[in-house]
Amino acid sequence: MYQPNYQRPGYPKPFSLQESSTGKSWECSEPPAIFGGEMINGDHLKQKVILYSKILEDDMKMLGLKIEYHNNNIKFLKTEIDKLDESILDMQVSLGKYHSSSVSTMEEGSFEHFQSEENTIEQILQKEKSAAGVLCHLKKRQPTLATSIELAKDVVGIVATLGKVGGENLSRLFSEYIGLDTMMAIVCKTLKGVKALETYDKEGRINKICFPFFCRPYVGDFVANDPQRRLALLKPRLPTGECPHGFLGFAVNMIDLESINLSCLTINGHGLRETLFYSLFSRVQVYKTRSEMQLALPCISEGALSLDGGMIRSNGVFALGNRNEVEVRFPISSGSPSLPGDYLETQERAKLMKWERDRFFEDMQREHTLLNHVKITFEHKKDEFLKLIADGEAYVSQ
Repeated sequence: MYQPNYQRPGYPKPFSLQESSTGKSWECSEPPAIFGGEMINGDHLKQKVILYSKILEDDMKMLGLKIEYHNNNIKFLKTEIDKLDESILDMQVSLGKYHSSSVSTMEEGSFEHFQSEENTIEQILQKEKSAAGVLCHLKKRQPTLATSIELAKDVVGIVATLGKVGGENLSRLFSEYIGLDTMMAIVCKTLKGVKALETYDKEGRINKICFPFFCRPYVGDFVANDPQRRLALLKPRLPTGECPHGFLGFAVNMIDLESINLSCLTINGHGLRETLFYSLFSRVQVYKTRSEMQLALPCISEGALSLDGGMIRSNGVFALGNRNEVEVRFPISSGSPSLPGDYLETQERAKLMKWERDRFFEDMQREHTLLNHVKITFEHKKDEFLKLIADGEAYVSQ
């Protein structure tokens, strides 16, 4: 009979269930028939019924303990598998961020087309009649004037310049998802800044969209020991309980904030990620491929993107076919994606955890097999016990 590997740390210690209280093996033999054949007196019959019913009761108690034992093993193994799944997923997300930033570079074979912060500002400047274009023009051509006017004093920045992403793919996808108007929106600290913008353009000669930095913030925990203060959002789960294959992370956590923007807080202490970017991306999920994203539909409720161009809006609408590229895009975090220092170590740890998970899963399957066998034996003993009682009552009534 299979015995689980109890040498693993934390594995529950097995019970000793080899013998019943009568000294018999818990898998005892069938009790002999006691109500057929020769006539026996009532006292002798009563003693035999008590004896065999006691044997069956002891057997069922032992089997009950065995069932509890296997159930405890299964619960323990399931907990360990869930922990490993969570750790493996975190590592896959970490490795996936590198792939998401490098995939377009590998396809193009160079780093020359990467979107820089200067590119983003130049793209905004081309929109001369937008509030964002006017603001960028003032800061670039007349920086002294830009800092003195009421309009600029309460401005945090332009959405497109407040965050960076890990590669060209994400730059295009994220910019398209929220749209040109939002990318060009001016983020204000308070309503005072919004009103100042209205005053500056009384005749309505410029196109403007204001985004309040003080919008409703995310309520929840943050990733521990993360200098970027990423949001601790629950990972998506399929009806089977598994995380969808190809899931890379949440868009809101793939925005990189520079130190100056990380220190930008509301009067209540909320940062740009949990206010501005959470209001823009909410829980939009990012996947490697469109096919993997479609397979994950049961657990997508607030939109999703895939690195090969797939897009599902928060209202469930699919964006299909060729789409026009947004003229203003997020800058990328670096000129060329480099292999993280702990990439290979993380990859090896993920492989080791997958191997360990497979071993735990095999153990759990064996425990299920043993549990089913014990349950069947228990039902047989139960039927024997009930039949013994019924036969005894029938014999007495004769």
